[in-house]
Amino acid sequence: MKKRTLGKQAMPSTVPLLELPGRALSDSGESASLRLLEPAQCDPDAICVQIETGCYGKPFIVEDGQTRRLHFSLDLIQSAMRFDDPYALEFAYTRKMMAFLLFVPNPEHVLMVGLGGGSLAKFCHRHLPGTRLTVVEVNPDVIALRAEFQVPEDKRLAIIQADAAEYLPAAEGDTDVLLLDGFDSKGIAPTFLNRDFYQAARRRLRPGGVLVANFAESRKYWSRHQALLNEAFAGRVRWGTVPGGDNHIAFAFAEAGCSFDWEGLEERADALADRFPLDFPALVHSLREGAELRWAKVSGR
Repeated sequence: MKKRTLGKQAMPSTVPLLELPGRALSDSGESASLRLLEPAQCDPDAICVQIETGCYGKPFIVEDGQTRRLHFSLDLIQSAMRFDDPYALEFAYTRKMMAFLLFVPNPEHVLMVGLGGGSLAKFCHRHLPGTRLTVVEVNPDVIALRAEFQVPEDKRLAIIQADAAEYLPAAEGDTDVLLLDGFDSKGIAPTFLNRDFYQAARRRLRPGGVLVANFAESRKYWSRHQALLNEAFAGRVRWGTVPGGDNHIAFAFAEAGCSFDWEGLEERADALADRFPLDFPALVHSLREGAELRWAKVSGR
């Protein structure tokens, strides 16, 4: 295994935020408060215009009394946290990504690319107490908001400020599960669209490891990523559907022999449902549905 130092661990800190209560957001007309990484002496009206026109260059928080949401733009919610259950996985695609537990139920090390509001990091930290967690996030402003989303401060959870395209090649064979959920204001992080990136991701996995990637919006925006992922993993990629949304979840396996034993997975799902607050039988069903849909397309049925 090769390894070199890259990136720096972000130290937890409390960042004062500018709060603008009672703002009507242009996308829906809802009245909500904005919380911003801005000094008190800034021009709030000018900033609101930038947000409404999509020209604001920083992540920001929208609160409606029930949820706290991380935005890159008004039409792109990066993450959401319910005040009544801060550790719940609010978005269906995050619950689907946790289906990796069907294949690696007791990971020693989970590496995540993309912090967002920390939903996956928080869930894994709470429900996988024996797992070491590393999160790679390129945007320091996203990291600065971690406390707002109650991301734990713990030695088991390291948050590294680095570009994943540079970080992943820095080591090999040290990860059981690699979660890719890296987006900027325009979509999937552009540095991911590279053959070397997906090859480095494959090499990062230990034998038996799995990569889980979230792809959003129309397939035309991520079809090239799909091709590179299939190439890096020699076709050992399976897809899961996410009902009611534009997310598609890919499961890529480090080793051959990833043909699914559906009866075995259903039995494993029942056991996992007793350990985690997730509907694993439904996750197996959606995985099977995605596999059958892909086979129908390949066979022309």
